[in-house]
Amino acid sequence: MEELKVMFCYISFTEDNFVPRAENVHWFSLDFKTTLNWTTKSSNYTYTVLYSWDDSDWIECLYCSQLIESVCDLTNCLKPFDRIYSADVKTEPASMNHNYDPEELPHTYSGNFNPYIESNISAVKITVQAVDERTVTVNITDPLTSIHQDGKQLSIRDVLKNDLMYKISYYKSGSTGKRDIISESSMAEVSQLDAGQKYCFMVAAYIPSRPKSTQQGAWSEQRCTTGQEDVLQELSLGAWVGAVFILLTILIIVVTVTVLCCRCCQRRNKMLHTSQSSAPV
Repeated sequence: MEELKVMFCYISFTEDNFVPRAENVHWFSLDFKTTLNWTTKSSNYTYTVLYSWDDSDWIECLYCSQLIESVCDLTNCLKPFDRIYSADVKTEPASMNHNYDPEELPHTYSGNFNPYIESNISAVKITVQAVDERTVTVNITDPLTSIHQDGKQLSIRDVLKNDLMYKISYYKSGSTGKRDIISESSMAEVSQLDAGQKYCFMVAAYIPSRPKSTQQGAWSEQRCTTGQEDVLQELSLGAWVGAVFILLTILIIVVTVTVLCCRCCQRRNKMLHTSQSSAPV
């Protein structure tokens, strides 16, 4: 009986002191705003995030201490950007007591992450302006980051500097062939276009120094020049269906009227022939 009591007390103590680990710990970064995300099975715990770079000592991020949410914004802690960082998510009871040993609290470690080469880049904004009949200037505006320095909100150009280039994709209206060019400047000139034709452009940030999977940002919205458009090429499927329907209707009306006219003429000629045949000689 005494052994059962001891076992029951041990099980109760173990259940009371069971602290679940953070799961699915992963990084997410867009325009150098970097968060650490994870999932949890219980809401009765808080989470503290520590980070380290290049296998140095763990440092607690001031913005990520005793969190209730399962996300931590590490943007202001991960500086400089071009380092390999790792994170540690420590699970803590919402109210610590003597039953918990801080050294035995569960830790979940993230994979390595380098914001400078792994942060995703959002779409740039563009405008197009004709210089002459065969040349267009594409003006590119970089996305802003959530980073402020000396009272200024930094753009991706401020962070990437000369590593940032732009991929410009364009095509002539009505053509399926696209051309890509690389520009180092946010004001790019595209020349040798066909005079009087409409051209459409899209642009994406391009960082050739990065791994291939993160070299290119999202594509911008498409912007087109004005030109002498081929009306037939610009017609939509609905317009073509409507045009064919109208032509068929007109054709049916013409054929019907023609047939009716022919029948009337035949009937009139027949009546005239009959009256002439019955007249006295």
